[in-house]
Amino acid sequence: MKKINLGSAHHVHFIGIGGISMSGLAEVLLQDGYLVTGSDRTATAVTERLQQVGVQVSFPNAAENITDSIDMVVYTAAVKKDNPEYIAAGIKGKPLIERSELLGMILKGYSNAVCIAGTHGKTSTTSLLAEIMINAGLDPTVSIGGHMKKSGANYRVGSSEYFLLEACEYSNSYHHWHPLVGTILNIDADHLDFFRDEEGVIKSFRKFAENVTGHLVIQKDTLGFEYVTRDLKCNVVTFGIKDADFWANNVEGSSFDVMNGDSLLTRINFPLPGEYNMLNALAAFAAAYMLGVSAESIAASLQEVKGVKRRFEHKGMYNGTVIIDDYAHHPTEIRECLAAVKKDVQKKLYCIFQPHTYTRTRNHFNDFCAAFSDADHIMLLPIYAAREKFDPTISSRDLEHGIRQNGGDVIHLENFAEAKEYLQKILSPGDVLITMGAGDVYFVGEALFFS
Repeated sequence: MKKINLGSAHHVHFIGIGGISMSGLAEVLLQDGYLVTGSDRTATAVTERLQQVGVQVSFPNAAENITDSIDMVVYTAAVKKDNPEYIAAGIKGKPLIERSELLGMILKGYSNAVCIAGTHGKTSTTSLLAEIMINAGLDPTVSIGGHMKKSGANYRVGSSEYFLLEACEYSNSYHHWHPLVGTILNIDADHLDFFRDEEGVIKSFRKFAENVTGHLVIQKDTLGFEYVTRDLKCNVVTFGIKDADFWANNVEGSSFDVMNGDSLLTRINFPLPGEYNMLNALAAFAAAYMLGVSAESIAASLQEVKGVKRRFEHKGMYNGTVIIDDYAHHPTEIRECLAAVKKDVQKKLYCIFQPHTYTRTRNHFNDFCAAFSDADHIMLLPIYAAREKFDPTISSRDLEHGIRQNGGDVIHLENFAEAKEYLQKILSPGDVLITMGAGDVYFVGEALFFS
């Protein structure tokens, strides 16, 4: 008997099945006994894995991939209405289900759903909690927006009633879900191409909080805390550096005591630097504790975490320079990441940044200009457009001028080849280089190893 109830549907087809979240959902349905097919633009390591486990994947998207046997077609917000498979499904009268709606249907099959939300740190915290739950024997199914270093995959199919899910606020996709434990790491103004303003972001998180059925774990000092938590039916559990239900005491570097009120629960020697990583660890700790995992078991897992790729990931060494890669693409994330790196730099801290989307660059322009103060030298690449069309009214050149006006030592580089050549000239032993952004800037750091 299937755990997941999709009504009369048996054959489910995914448009863009190689996506970071779609691939995991495809395997979850496959393991539950559904017939799963999908398509994508090109073959990748993700689609190859899906094919190995029994999913039929076609390339590229094409109308003929929508066969008569298909009962349900799943798509993401990135799929446009002119997609040939989207059009073909409509013509044939196939039910079209957006990814977040499918996730809501899937989560109903799990009595212990856990959702990690927040403007920053979702992927990192979900990976921390995943390792805690796995080590505690909870055998969770996991869907995460990045590749866990320990397994190399962005999802895990378990056999228990636990489903751990990274919950993104963009397009209000997480409003379809009703988790037993929901976590809000922080709230900040982002995705303003959708939310329009800070108030819209806060209201979105409030709706997510209202859907939590058991425990809401939330940072005590986050923006909008009072509004988001007011008169909720679920139990509200706070975390923070101080004055919270779960807080950090006797902080020495990355080691700290975890306190529950006035009671010492355990001490953690955490391997990841920075206050923001400590907060992620506290959030994961609180969520796991609400699930009944012992403090000792949580601490043991957090002290041995492997983390997730592209989140403060040590890539290696080049000419005596440590190379780190990080997904930071919002001013808050940039400031916190650079601050965490700066204290361990022997000589100079170099940051090569690739802005992510024209909208974000424009909406947070002044904050971006002031976010790089801990970097000794900043290199800017052209804006990574992602889902957006080219916008000639904003560019990395504008950002270069703004950072310089704020006292930053900054240069604009036209492409990856120019960036590689430039870095080869300036990097020396004792320096640290961080490649930063949500696009493909990490290729620059990797290119140095093969020069």
